[in-house]
Amino acid sequence: MTGGDADVLLRRTGRAAHIVLNRPRALNALTHPMVSRVDEALTAWERDPAVETIVLMGAGERGLSAGGDVRAIHDDARDGDGTATAAFWRDEYHLNARIARFPKPYVALMDGIVMGGGVGLSAHGSVRIVTERSRVAMPETGIGFVPDVGGTYLLALSPGELGTHLALTGAQAGAEDALLCGLADHHVPAAALADLVGDLARLPVREALARHVRPAPRGVLADRRAWIDACYAADSVEEIVRRLTAHGDPAARETAETLLAKSPTALKVTLASLRRARRLGSLEQVLDQEYRVSCAALTAPDLVEGIRAQVVDKDRGPRWAPKTLGEVTDADVARFFAPLGARELGLAAAAGTAAEVAW
Repeated sequence: MTGGDADVLLRRTGRAAHIVLNRPRALNALTHPMVSRVDEALTAWERDPAVETIVLMGAGERGLSAGGDVRAIHDDARDGDGTATAAFWRDEYHLNARIARFPKPYVALMDGIVMGGGVGLSAHGSVRIVTERSRVAMPETGIGFVPDVGGTYLLALSPGELGTHLALTGAQAGAEDALLCGLADHHVPAAALADLVGDLARLPVREALARHVRPAPRGVLADRRAWIDACYAADSVEEIVRRLTAHGDPAARETAETLLAKSPTALKVTLASLRRARRLGSLEQVLDQEYRVSCAALTAPDLVEGIRAQVVDKDRGPRWAPKTLGEVTDADVARFFAPLGARELGLAAAAGTAAEVAW
């Protein structure tokens, strides 16, 4: 299968098939047709015995993907009825689950910026590669949204409260921090990626990796683990902020200020989503929950306002509604988790018992 001049390029090289996200001017932001094209490619390659490995990468020098096309989401939520975005998320979340269960090695090259939907396409894969240039993040609370694409599943599994920290702040994780948080498996220097890709075309994945994996540059989260675990163990965002503000470490106090600039509603829904994700268990169950939350966000004011302020007008001054954490009630949060009836994603029910992937 070969792709032409398109937003997703598909090609075969030896034993490997390549998916190249090809919107470099938009930092490879994902659209609905791109999600469909990747899914179609995986269908073909899963059945093709000549394809032994899938390799995901991004075109350009800046990163794998900055996430979903939030301008399109903004316009649909503001001017439409949200059905186009809900349909995009439905197919995207199905693809995220498929990647996690894919029966062949799925090697994601998480070089440069990897955010939001880019995390969904990569961090559920069986082999996640970061470089010294990697910046992995789920920055949704800054646009009045909540981590999705299975992000709350991944972050709920991170050690201690590291995932809570990343989810609420939207902080970027470098190579070692991504490894520590379970968002990646191996570090390969960026300069060696081309050679790794070449080796994957002719060697089994483990042999190719053995040639190129190196220790990652030192991160920051390990040194901050004590105050992160202590502060984020609280049961409310208000208490988390209070603990961060009262902590002696300047980085903790700066983090409190970061949180107070985010959407209060998004912060509270994100914390509830993470705590619930820990109890739900499977990725499919968490994606079902995320779909309810995402669809609810389409009808809440902060998503449109957050994208307007951060991406469209770029005035960086979102007017959140409600304005403060104290004004966001338990009922406001509960609304995001309300069942969707016939519109449910239904991944958990369809999945049944998934077999372990072995290769």
